[in-house]
Amino acid sequence: MDTGLFIALLNPTIALALGAAFLMLWFHQRHRPYLAVLALSYCVSAPGFLFQYFTLPIGVTLTKLVSNICFTIAACCLSGAIIARYGRKVPGVGIAVLAGGGLAAFAWFLFVTPDLTWRILSMNFGFGGVSLLVAAELRPVRNNGPTEKILFVLSLLSSVNFFVRTLVVVIAHGPFAGYDGFYGSSYWTTALLSHALLSLLIALCLFTAAALDVMKALKTETHTDPLSGLLNRRGFEERAATLLQRCAMAKFPVALVLADLDHFKALNDMHGHAAGDRVIADFAGKLRSATGARGAAGRIGGEEFAVLLPLTDLAAARLFAEAVRTLYSAGGVDGLPAGTKVTASFGVAARSGEETLEPLMRRADEALYKAKKNGRDSVRLSYERPETVFVPEPLRAS
Repeated sequence: MDTGLFIALLNPTIALALGAAFLMLWFHQRHRPYLAVLALSYCVSAPGFLFQYFTLPIGVTLTKLVSNICFTIAACCLSGAIIARYGRKVPGVGIAVLAGGGLAAFAWFLFVTPDLTWRILSMNFGFGGVSLLVAAELRPVRNNGPTEKILFVLSLLSSVNFFVRTLVVVIAHGPFAGYDGFYGSSYWTTALLSHALLSLLIALCLFTAAALDVMKALKTETHTDPLSGLLNRRGFEERAATLLQRCAMAKFPVALVLADLDHFKALNDMHGHAAGDRVIADFAGKLRSATGARGAAGRIGGEEFAVLLPLTDLAAARLFAEAVRTLYSAGGVDGLPAGTKVTASFGVAARSGEETLEPLMRRADEALYKAKKNGRDSVRLSYERPETVFVPEPLRAS
């Protein structure tokens, strides 16, 4: 096969393969629309490269315009998808101005003042500006993980490719008078190869990000209780162990609050399991709202809940439990008959030293038992401290 033809077909082949791969990912993850946009981006770029090498029946000039329209659409879709993937608001106006400005300048130097060199500069500078805009949008999230950092660096490298490489090659080899010999020039060869490399690297990074999304979603499913939306027992214990370790290293206080819904079995028997589910969901919502992002809240049993509160001593944890108890006992639950009162009991324990989760939960559970035994709808505290072993110092001769 002719070397020039092989190079010309390299990028369209890569683009179509990547587009098909992202499309398959989107079919299995319809809730991630950025994957469909990525598929569109790579698929649209393929005819852009083909129309650089093959001429349509409409003529060379219009074929070049169609080719660069494809490139512009692909660049806008790719940049928008990358930014949307990381939860950033897509700067549609900025992308449109930069990419559209480059295309408008290309059209000017194609129809009004024909000049191949300025057409090259127009499109490359427009795409370079879009790459810098993507880098600017990824900068605030670049330290969130490896894929964010890699994509941030690749965006900068892409802008360098469009700006610096283009200027260096154009200055080194002089202006291009026409397409004769253009596709065998160092500019076109470096453009195709650099685009192929960057496309593959960006796609691999995005594939990795998509795989991490799936793994994170699976982990969330295995660590989350579907009814309450809180952590399940396994998820709570893992999260609590992490928080306890961090607080031990920083010498921060930690408190644990256990809660149990009062007379829950009787409520289930009287009003049905659907009503019981609504009670659990309602209590979990109030508990989650009170906990916020500072602690870990979980449903660790049928009607039993736990909250680990970093930076919280026994007094502050008691105030937390009293606030939740008062809020819950004062309000009704949707779906239950008017006047039906649902309450909860609470046990609170503060961590002593580097106490692990198991003894901390045991002490909080003992306090909860006292609250249930002494009338329910109350908060009880654990003042117990783990026993310390006294080791006498060896006698020294005076």
